[in-house]
Amino acid sequence: MTVEMRLSPRLFAAVQDFAYRTAGIELPEGKQEMVAARLWKRARTLGYASAEEYFEAVQRDRSGELEVDILDALTTNYTSFYREPAHFDFLQKEILPRLKNRRRFSIWSAASSSGEEPYSIAVTLVETLGSGAYEQARVRATDISTRVLRLAQAGIYPEERFRQMGADWRSRYLLRGKGEQAGNYRFRPEIRQMIQFERVNLMEPLGPAGPFPLIFLRNIMIYFDRPTQEKVVAAMTDKLEPGGYLFIGHSESLNGVEHSLEHVQVAIYRKSGRLEDRTL
Repeated sequence: MTVEMRLSPRLFAAVQDFAYRTAGIELPEGKQEMVAARLWKRARTLGYASAEEYFEAVQRDRSGELEVDILDALTTNYTSFYREPAHFDFLQKEILPRLKNRRRFSIWSAASSSGEEPYSIAVTLVETLGSGAYEQARVRATDISTRVLRLAQAGIYPEERFRQMGADWRSRYLLRGKGEQAGNYRFRPEIRQMIQFERVNLMEPLGPAGPFPLIFLRNIMIYFDRPTQEKVVAAMTDKLEPGGYLFIGHSESLNGVEHSLEHVQVAIYRKSGRLEDRTL
């Protein structure tokens, strides 16, 4: 990185403060080069002369569009289908048998990124509960990034993302792209219709949705410091039904985080109470 591209201590501190206040994202001192590279990339893409000029535009913007843009730049939206398979195994064997008699229920994917997680949940629901899941179950997919939500809502992914899936799985849940979409697959409409996409900033009031029997909150806690983790976990706990489950990432832990949940197994926590097998 050239000297010109490095952020001044003042600018880096301002970006740190902005990210924390806006989205609870912690940018420790070791992240200066990463932050500088990503801000310079966005500055060049959007036609600003420097990272500082770009950040000044973010602060002046009242539409919220540049705020979303810089938060996209500062976070890493990596995910995959059926990431951390033990969670989907637990969902199939332990949770869905208790929900199968409900008329309606919804599962929340609270940091859904580019959609791999909510689509994996939706397919798991259908494979476990049968075709009735198309009407019975919904997945609420939320993220702070409107860019990744647009990608997720389209439900289109490169063919190589599905190489580990069998041909029968692909024929049941995907449509093969043709023409300009050759080399891509798109999830079938009945799967896409199970998922409701919405922008949610976990630092803001979460609104009336819920309660949920299960919330996926995976691979987002790593961006938060301890007080923010406690705030988010408390908000998620409020959104869980009695006996409901919270999944976090396998690389994450609630050790040292004050919370009221029971530890079930690695990266799985449960709210006290009984998960009812009927519609609440």
